Amino acid sequence: MRGDAHYLSGIRQRLYTAVLSDVLDELGYRHQAMPPSIRPLDDTLVMAGFARTGSYREVYRVVPDENPYELEMALIDDLRPDDVAIFGCGGSSRIAPWGELLTTASLARGAVGCVTDGFVRDIRQIRSLRFPVFHGGIAPLDSKGRGMVAEIDVPIHCAGVAVAPGDLIVGDADGLVVVPQAVEAQAVARAFEKVSSEDRTREELAAGAKLRDVFAKYRVL
Repeated sequence: MRGDAHYLSGIRQRLYTAVLSDVLDELGYRHQAMPPSIRPLDDTLVMAGFARTGSYREVYRVVPDENPYELEMALIDDLRPDDVAIFGCGGSSRIAPWGELLTTASLARGAVGCVTDGFVRDIRQIRSLRFPVFHGGIAPLDSKGRGMVAEIDVPIHCAGVAVAPGDLIVGDADGLVVVPQAVEAQAVARAFEKVSSEDRTREELAAGAKLRDVFAKYRVL
């Protein structure tokens, strides 16, 4: 359960986005997976943590003596262990909110990932740090003069999916799923049960059992 020291590590080791998406579908939450355009920077990494949100807006000029990174820095400086920074950019093709320095600062605070529907840069350095990042593209753009964070720690939309502060975020090579807090305990428990059934299904299929028979027995596919 949430708060247990091994809760997130258990999710990273045994669960995966496909099974979480399935159980959320069963619970009536059918719009929790981000679209295929949101991809991991390194698909060998698994991310599981709790959302800290920021909402970007586009800007079209650099204002002298203004700090365009103020709220972005406030969010990063306040990250806690197991947090995932999530920046919604509203579908902008002009904003790259994430790079090496934010990654370094986030790692130092114990954060476990970043998600954005904007762009990322400094990708070789980020990959070398083994920090999970899910993104909407790669570009060398600075957000200065193109976008700035308007609000932090508020409900946002990222790639069309609603994300509230504290939601469970799980990402792997298949994509990324947002698990709302209201159904988190139920969804995670069902996911572990489903994984156990899938393990038994896999063993029997590998031993030569018919797919129809195994499905009738375990009701998983």
